[in-house]
Amino acid sequence: MNNTAQVQQLNPNAIALCTLGRWIASRHWVPATGGNFSIRQTDNTALVTASGKDKGELSPQDLLPVSWQADQLHCQYGTPSAETALHAQLYQLDPQIKAVLHTHSVHATVFSRLICADNYPFRGYEMQKAISGIQSHEQTLTLAIFDNTQDIPALARQVQQRWKSKALPFALLVRGHGLYVWGYSLAEAKRHLEGWEFLINCELERLKITGKP
Repeated sequence: MNNTAQVQQLNPNAIALCTLGRWIASRHWVPATGGNFSIRQTDNTALVTASGKDKGELSPQDLLPVSWQADQLHCQYGTPSAETALHAQLYQLDPQIKAVLHTHSVHATVFSRLICADNYPFRGYEMQKAISGIQSHEQTLTLAIFDNTQDIPALARQVQQRWKSKALPFALLVRGHGLYVWGYSLAEAKRHLEGWEFLINCELERLKITGKP
């Protein structure tokens, strides 16, 4: 273990993210080492989960320090998640974002493949208020959906383009892949994750029963 990794053993942000990661894994939302998490350290640095790590067994040494400048990423050691570029893009789009969480739950993945449109409206759910900025179940909460691609920088550019329309309320869904959420604190990111997973699950069940979007 190098000196940087040793320091992270005592980093409260690293400890908190690992604790949350293990909770997320207990919900079966990140199977088979899938998913990735990050927490911002400074304006242009974050700790990001290493590639191929079981999220149910995360420890601070599994978080890698990554920095960015425009489209350039730098990692001091190790191999961060292949989707780190999307995390970095989100942090650059909003300096207030503190944490980004990416999951692969069954219901979110199935739901994403049933919806052909590039966004999906949620209405009438009290749990919509779990998402910051939503005050009532009567509001429309829109989830942006992107086609899956192995070209993560290209996906990051698509997110940047759609960000301008303000159509990304703390989450986006990648078709056949999974859900990304973020928040201005780690606690807010957790709330957004649990809220969005709940809403997607509810809507998937409704679609099963009614067959109507």
